[in-house]
Amino acid sequence: MPYKTLPEFHRAFCGEGQDASPAMLGTRFDRRGNFLQEPGNTIVCHVPDGSRTQTAMVKVRDRLQALDAGGHFTWTPVSSYHMTLFNGVIESQRAREHWPADLPLDASIHEATDYLAPRLSEFRGMAPFSVKLESVTPLGLLVTGASADDEATIRRIRDELTIPFGFRKPGHDGYPLHLTLGYILRWLPRELAPVYMRELEDIGETFRRDVPVLELGPAEFCTFRDMNHFEPVLRLS
Repeated sequence: MPYKTLPEFHRAFCGEGQDASPAMLGTRFDRRGNFLQEPGNTIVCHVPDGSRTQTAMVKVRDRLQALDAGGHFTWTPVSSYHMTLFNGVIESQRAREHWPADLPLDASIHEATDYLAPRLSEFRGMAPFSVKLESVTPLGLLVTGASADDEATIRRIRDELTIPFGFRKPGHDGYPLHLTLGYILRWLPRELAPVYMRELEDIGETFRRDVPVLELGPAEFCTFRDMNHFEPVLRLS
């Protein structure tokens, strides 16, 4: 979601009202920012190498890193930049609402991928769509359909993908489309919130000027061991 007010930002990035450490610390990455093995599969659209979008995203990352003098974030490699279209299975989410209905919960990630690949090879629900920037957050880009029709197309595709995957995750309907640049390791000091919010607005304006519509590759079913690389298994049609 966009963080339009200081209280929203305080809760999301300064930890106000939260008892726990930032999400995924200890499962996706350690306290030093090293990515941990958390295998799974997913459907993503990679950002094409050398594209205007990739170049603009690197500029966003550089400005976010410049804000983070205290080392509160860890950053993903440029080669991994992508938009997630549909989350598949992941080792840290072995629960029925995150797992194919006909597959045992103790099946390996490899077995889950072998189960899903032929089902997805028969998927014929893909259609062209475009996305544009909604807002920049300390973690990356939130995007939305470039038009109302694009947004409707994306949501239809996601709905239809629940059939071959055999599950509909909690929060499916409100899932925020995004391109991750990094993850938060430690909560930000409260006094940095106004600084971030001003800078994020300016970063967003620059990005929109440079990239009115993002360039994305085709939707691909991919496997991963961690957040550094997403290996294509098949292209959806």
